[in-house]
Amino acid sequence: MKRIYLHPLPVRIWHWINAFSFIILILTGLQIRMIETIHWMSFQTAVKIHSIFGFILIFNYFIWFSYYVFTGKLFKIYIPPIWRPVEYVKRALRQAKYYGFGIMIGDKNPHHPTPEHKFNPLQQGAYLLIMTVLIPLQLITGLILWDPHKFSGLANLFGGIQIVDFIHTALWV
Repeated sequence: MKRIYLHPLPVRIWHWINAFSFIILILTGLQIRMIETIHWMSFQTAVKIHSIFGFILIFNYFIWFSYYVFTGKLFKIYIPPIWRPVEYVKRALRQAKYYGFGIMIGDKNPHHPTPEHKFNPLQQGAYLLIMTVLIPLQLITGLILWDPHKFSGLANLFGGIQIVDFIHTALWV
């Protein structure tokens, strides 16, 4: 039987680079935040590693975004069909019913993924929000925190560095 990959190799590589980077960023972020409690490494080392992997994540995000925009797949895969709202809502409710109840009684998943339709309606909405709003916000706030003096104007647009810091931290929680 031939194995069918829903995601092409570049996307799978991107995913694992992201996953590893997120783990490192979470661990170093905890060290930076809880310097009095956690003693895995020095504060300076944690900041340096956090910065390196932050830039890896920024670079990796632009690779993802470019790939999906230039292949035209961003709109095909991530954008829910809002031009057919009734159908979309029905499919989303069917999927929610499956996740909330049907999965426990052995119902079949109403979504059957294919390389062209990887995500069910709930996944589409979640991934769209994550990849076009939350991740960019995380990257922007991280960049501001990396050099608050250079990006002070941008920090002020958010309401100051404390708000930027809060947003950056809250997005991980």
